[in-house]
Amino acid sequence: MKQVLPKGSKKLMRAWAFYDWANSVYSLVIASAIFPIYYGALFEIAQVDSVNFLGFEIPQTPFITYVTAAAFLVVSIISPILSGIADYVGNKKNFMKFFCYLGSLSCMALYFFDLDYLYLSATAYFLALIGFWGSLVFYNSYLPDVAYPEQQDRLSAQGFSMGYIGSVLLLVVNLVMVLGAPEGGEMAAMKWSFVMVGVWWILFSQYSFYHLPKGNSASGKIHRKILGNGYKELRGVYRSLSSNPRLKRYLAAFFVYSMAVQTVMLVATYFGEQEIAWGGSSEKTMGLIVSILVIQLVAVIGATLTARASRSFGNIQTLVVINIIWVAICVVAYFITEPFEFYATAGVVGLVMGGIQALSRSTYSKFLPETEDTTSYFSFYDVAEKIGIVIGMGVYGVIDQITGSMRNSVVFLILFFAVGVFLLLRVPRKDQSAENN
Repeated sequence: MKQVLPKGSKKLMRAWAFYDWANSVYSLVIASAIFPIYYGALFEIAQVDSVNFLGFEIPQTPFITYVTAAAFLVVSIISPILSGIADYVGNKKNFMKFFCYLGSLSCMALYFFDLDYLYLSATAYFLALIGFWGSLVFYNSYLPDVAYPEQQDRLSAQGFSMGYIGSVLLLVVNLVMVLGAPEGGEMAAMKWSFVMVGVWWILFSQYSFYHLPKGNSASGKIHRKILGNGYKELRGVYRSLSSNPRLKRYLAAFFVYSMAVQTVMLVATYFGEQEIAWGGSSEKTMGLIVSILVIQLVAVIGATLTARASRSFGNIQTLVVINIIWVAICVVAYFITEPFEFYATAGVVGLVMGGIQALSRSTYSKFLPETEDTTSYFSFYDVAEKIGIVIGMGVYGVIDQITGSMRNSVVFLILFFAVGVFLLLRVPRKDQSAENN
């Protein structure tokens, strides 16, 4: 009979964190590195630069940005429903398994991604994204179930570290596979990388699934009230913002600059694949993967430096400076054409990417009112972030499609970061809601 591990035990917390090791390979190998390179190579081999989808002729990069935006739209709609389920039913591990297997099997299906079977190919990409983000809803909801409040910060950081190490490890293996492939075999090596992501995700998640509890002590029955509970909580948080000007103004600023941050993270490799003069396909593959690794390595340093800066100068002031740096990055990105310029820009992106994400979430946490219902507030934060991704990716794709250049889409990123700076400067330094009570 399987031993039920007590809350707070090292073995249970390690099992929870290990799911980061299992699923983070999707976000690095599929979302950021290998798949964007493979996708661009398909068009290069076919000697086309657009696809016919639903009767519309859509350029290659706008097409994938639209599919990504559509997937995030679905995620933003279902996340509150999933959060309600995670809070109230007693079998949330089964839901987590469902999305894990949906995502991992869809990653394997990317092996067959081909322009000749565009609808099936796009569906696999679409479902992989939904599987990844859907499983995270239930994964995150387990944190208070497996760890006590004083353990949660350290455990969350442990999960992040394990995910980073695991994803970089598999990416390095995939890099060796692709660069070591015989001439003409690079595409096959990349396709097998997608399969490896799916196998890795399923295989290593089993350790987490074995030790994580089934769920809370609820009845496990899903009824109409539970399905609508997540939306009810979001409405409650939205109404509460009127009495908390600092949180309301900060969320407005976050919503705007987060659109740009998340868009950069999702399209950086596509930009490098199309807009940089690499010289050859092998040089391009090597250069893009090295750039992604540089961003990952530097991001850890950037997050540490940002944390120190926030302690010295304050969260909002640090976020203002980081957004100004992002404006400078986008201006430079508009003009870069050479690989060494792309490497340098990737290094700076890494410095501010990890920092702005970590500091944004911690700043939001500090601005929350005195409440035990932090889950609802963070659900609101996550949904706002995902809707921002939908808008950011959609606008980026439309500008790229209309103007025919991804460089023109970078201009809108500059605008969003600049507006973010303006809105951050309007955030009150003190909690006015507390002063009024």
